[in-house]
Amino acid sequence: MTVLYSRPAQPVDPGLLSHALEVGGRLANDAAEVIAATAERGCRVGANAEAHLYDWVTDTGRTLERHTRRVLAAEFPDIPVVGPEYSSDYAAPGASDTLYRWLVAPVDGAANYLAGLPWYGYSLALLDDSGPVVGVISDPSRAEIYAAARGRGTRVNGVPVRLPEQVAAVGYPVCIELARDGDWPGLARFLGLAASARCGVRMLGSPALAIAQVALGHAVAAVLEDYREWEVGAGLALALEAGAVVLDRLGRPDPVPAGGLLVAAPSVAPDVFGWWQAAGVQAAGVQAAGVQAAGVQAAGVQAQPEAS
Repeated sequence: MTVLYSRPAQPVDPGLLSHALEVGGRLANDAAEVIAATAERGCRVGANAEAHLYDWVTDTGRTLERHTRRVLAAEFPDIPVVGPEYSSDYAAPGASDTLYRWLVAPVDGAANYLAGLPWYGYSLALLDDSGPVVGVISDPSRAEIYAAARGRGTRVNGVPVRLPEQVAAVGYPVCIELARDGDWPGLARFLGLAASARCGVRMLGSPALAIAQVALGHAVAAVLEDYREWEVGAGLALALEAGAVVLDRLGRPDPVPAGGLLVAAPSVAPDVFGWWQAAGVQAAGVQAAGVQAAGVQAAGVQAQPEAS
């Protein structure tokens, strides 16, 4: 695996950092109250709810995203906001004139929210070209607010948290999530390797909370293959400030990876990355073998002589 290194993050104005953290915390508290008050009440589902597996849209999500956008537009008028419902002002990282962008997931884990399974939350992050600047997640089911700011650490309800230097994978869970259309290539192999290492795997339906569990020390790693940036931005802020490692699928440190990510306690990152890599290699081999077999079959059909 690539030797771990840290890409230096650009400095952020302390005033902006404090202001963003204060406003983010206020929005997370607002969202927690709304989500807690409406959970399990059969809130109306949006018309495009079945566009993708587990990808639900609710009135609560739309309401919270509109509220978030109104507040952020008033407090930070020059910073665009990106979210699942109203992303007309979206620009790819590096393509906008502004240095910063807000990412909001108003109800991350919406299927759980609708079903009454207490594993959902609100996620808000401020990013720049160096990665997460501020991240805030509200977890209404546990009455907790998780917050992090660059260079200021991670806190749970105001109490600092930090990962220990040495953590063993044995006996601790690894969090994963399904892809938008189901399982991901190599998933069965990954589960088998984790089980062989006596490490449990948990898949509960919220990318933001999955990553947050690593920052909080409840899980040793999280592996996500398919996600949107607004689902993971705040969780990555928490993890990085708590001392976790964030890697892309090639094992390179990246604060906001695209196309697959691993978040892990540093002491277990090599092992979990090895499982993920082995699972991907096996999946690629199976796919290549299937393509080859199809080619052979097609060639055989073409080579058959015509019946006289």
